[in-house]
Amino acid sequence: PASFCNTLGLKPTYGRISRYGLVAFASSLDCIGCFAHNARDLGLLLTVIAGRDAHDSTSAPVPVPDYVSEMSKPVAGMRIGVPREYFGSGLDPAVRTIIEEGQRNAEALGCALVEISMPHTEYAIADYYIIAPAEASSNLARYDAVRYGYRAANPQDLSEMYTRSRTAGFGAEVKRRIMLGTYALSSGYYEAYYGRAMRVRTLIKRDFEKAFEKVDALLVPVSPTPAFRIGEKIHDPLEMYLSDIYTVTANLACVPSLSIPCGFTPAGLPVGLQILTRQFAESMLLCFAEAYTHAFSVTAPACRV
Repeated sequence: PASFCNTLGLKPTYGRISRYGLVAFASSLDCIGCFAHNARDLGLLLTVIAGRDAHDSTSAPVPVPDYVSEMSKPVAGMRIGVPREYFGSGLDPAVRTIIEEGQRNAEALGCALVEISMPHTEYAIADYYIIAPAEASSNLARYDAVRYGYRAANPQDLSEMYTRSRTAGFGAEVKRRIMLGTYALSSGYYEAYYGRAMRVRTLIKRDFEKAFEKVDALLVPVSPTPAFRIGEKIHDPLEMYLSDIYTVTANLACVPSLSIPCGFTPAGLPVGLQILTRQFAESMLLCFAEAYTHAFSVTAPACRV
């Protein structure tokens, strides 16, 4: 959303912000994020809402720094990785051009770009769309029209109340994910799908751990395409899911990432530049965003789409 709307968007480390009060979708992936027009506002907001919460056992007992005061640190000398797997054939040429310009801008700030490999990236979409629906199926089972959620009027019996309530109360995409997840968790398929997906997730995490032994951060696209029209991909779920190819890795690895406005396509659509770093190093992302947005302002042209 941040990339498509020419604003900054932060997905923090898993557990950095309490999820208390959030409707649970996928418990091992869910994060509360922040949107803002500038890095300083992101830092102010994160300083307030981050930290351990007794109401959320997954919130991390990690000290919360004053993100704004840390944003004055220089970014010159940062080693930034460019994973070759994020720049394959599926990347829109206009997006590629803008992202490559963003990488040159990073070099102009004094950062050193280092080409690296993250070999398990190609499995991320398949992995995410097994884990997330499986956990959604489990979490959304609580919306049974008895204790939670919408309840259909005048059901004849309990079975009809469940069926009618969940049929009317969930949209098509939610139902699709519940069915995918229920199948992945069903008897005889759990190990073949969810169990194997969790092992692949470990491999993706190791890719990030090895990358951050060599570099301080990664600089990649947010989306393989510019913003698409509302409803444009609703009848092609696979194409819609593939739009997540560059963002689900941060969720699977539980690392923070930040989208920074980077430029506009010839049609006037915004493109975001994504920077990722190691767990609980949001300060580094905000430092980079502050330096980048001050040095390279992006002005929106008139949209012609």
